[in-house]
Amino acid sequence: MIDDKRHAQIKSALSLKHITLSDIARSLDVTPGTVSIVSRGFRRSRRIEAAIATALGSTAEELWPDRYGYPDGRRRQNKEVIMPHG
Repeated sequence: MIDDKRHAQIKSALSLKHITLSDIARSLDVTPGTVSIVSRGFRRSRRIEAAIATALGSTAEELWPDRYGYPDGRRRQNKEVIMPHG
Protein backbone atom coordinates (compact mmCIF):
# COMPACT_ATOMS: atom_id res chain seq x y z
CA MET A 1 0.00 0.00 0.00
CA ILE A 2 1.39 3.40 -0.95
CA ASP A 3 1.51 5.69 2.08
CA ASP A 4 3.02 9.09 1.40
CA LYS A 5 2.07 10.34 4.86
CA ARG A 6 4.07 7.57 6.55
CA HIS A 7 6.93 8.23 4.11
CA ALA A 8 6.95 11.91 5.12
CA GLN A 9 6.92 10.93 8.82
CA ILE A 10 9.83 8.56 8.29
CA LYS A 11 11.85 11.22 6.45
CA SER A 12 11.07 13.73 9.19
CA ALA A 13 12.07 11.31 11.97
CA LEU A 14 15.30 10.49 10.13
CA SER A 15 15.99 14.19 9.65
CA LEU A 16 15.78 14.74 13.41
CA LYS A 17 18.61 12.23 13.69
CA HIS A 18 20.54 13.93 10.87
CA ILE A 19 20.07 10.91 8.62
CA THR A 20 18.73 10.96 5.06
CA LEU A 21 17.30 8.26 2.86
CA SER A 22 20.44 8.79 0.76
CA ASP A 23 22.59 7.92 3.79
CA ILE A 24 20.68 4.68 4.18
CA ALA A 25 20.99 3.99 0.44
CA ARG A 26 24.78 4.47 0.57
CA SER A 27 25.08 2.13 3.53
CA LEU A 28 23.20 -0.58 1.61
CA ASP A 29 24.79 0.13 -1.77
CA VAL A 30 21.45 0.86 -3.43
CA THR A 31 20.07 4.00 -5.04
CA PRO A 32 18.25 6.62 -2.98
CA GLY A 33 15.26 6.09 -5.25
CA THR A 34 15.13 2.45 -4.24
CA VAL A 35 15.01 3.37 -0.55
CA SER A 36 12.31 5.95 -1.26
CA ILE A 37 10.25 3.44 -3.24
CA VAL A 38 10.35 1.03 -0.30
CA SER A 39 9.59 3.75 2.25
CA ARG A 40 6.56 4.89 0.22
CA GLY A 41 5.25 1.37 -0.17
CA PHE A 42 5.62 0.88 -3.92
CA ARG A 43 7.92 -2.09 -3.29
CA ARG A 44 9.04 -4.20 -0.34
CA SER A 45 12.54 -4.96 0.82
CA ARG A 46 13.02 -6.42 4.26
CA ARG A 47 16.67 -5.35 4.18
CA ILE A 48 15.82 -1.71 3.41
CA GLU A 49 12.88 -1.67 5.81
CA ALA A 50 15.15 -3.03 8.55
CA ALA A 51 17.83 -0.42 7.83
CA ILE A 52 15.31 2.43 8.04
CA ALA A 53 13.87 1.03 11.26
CA THR A 54 17.28 0.52 12.82
CA ALA A 55 18.23 4.10 11.99
CA LEU A 56 15.09 5.20 13.86
CA GLY A 57 15.69 2.89 16.82
CA SER A 58 12.59 0.95 15.92
CA THR A 59 11.65 -2.22 14.03
CA ALA A 60 10.23 -2.68 10.56
CA GLU A 61 7.24 -4.37 12.15
CA GLU A 62 6.54 -1.25 14.21
CA LEU A 63 6.98 1.15 11.29
CA TRP A 64 4.95 -0.89 8.79
CA PRO A 65 2.54 -3.06 10.82
CA ASP A 66 0.37 -3.63 7.74
CA ARG A 67 3.35 -5.21 5.95
CA TYR A 68 4.11 -7.58 8.79
CA GLY A 69 0.87 -9.41 9.43
CA TYR A 70 -1.12 -6.60 11.00
CA PRO A 71 -3.52 -5.51 8.22
CA ASP A 72 -5.58 -3.41 10.63
CA GLY A 73 -2.45 -1.44 11.58
CA ARG A 74 -2.13 -2.87 15.11
CA ARG A 75 1.26 -2.90 16.74
CA ARG A 76 2.68 -5.35 19.24
CA GLN A 77 1.66 -4.57 22.77
CA ASN A 78 3.93 -2.27 24.79
CA LYS A 79 5.65 -1.00 21.64
CA GLU A 80 5.46 2.50 20.28
CA VAL A 81 6.44 3.67 16.85
CA ILE A 82 9.22 6.22 17.00
CA MET A 83 7.83 8.93 14.75
CA PRO A 84 7.40 12.67 15.24
CA HIS A 85 3.93 13.84 16.17
CA GLY A 86 2.04 15.90 13.69
